[in-house]
Amino acid sequence: MLPEVLAELQALRGRVPYLTGSLLATTDGLVLTHDVDGPEPEAVAALTAAALGVGARLAEATGQGAFQELLTRGEHGYIATYAVGASVVLTLFAGPDANVGLLHFEARRAGSRIAEHTEAVLRRQIQP
Repeated sequence: MLPEVLAELQALRGRVPYLTGSLLATTDGLVLTHDVDGPEPEAVAALTAAALGVGARLAEATGQGAFQELLTRGEHGYIATYAVGASVVLTLFAGPDANVGLLHFEARRAGSRIAEHTEAVLRRQIQP
């Protein structure tokens, strides 16, 4: 994956207090890049793909439109997943003291920039 994308993930940690990691993957669970110290990226990407499928179906079935984001709160923090373009998702890990509003704000901004990079790469791969 592009160095710009990994740099964006690393910069996100500096902008969001209590952010502990990030993962960029395809919607079918293939890891593109990550900035994760703890959980196994491949396993998280696979689980993210499964959660994304359920979230997308739930949004559609309830008339809320296309999937945009999913937030899970656990005893020890948050896992947030954001649509980044048509076939890529950004998953963030944050501690329990994270400001969820700031997390969403920065993730959406970073997601837009990441989408530009990843879509450009995908277009080049498709062209002969």
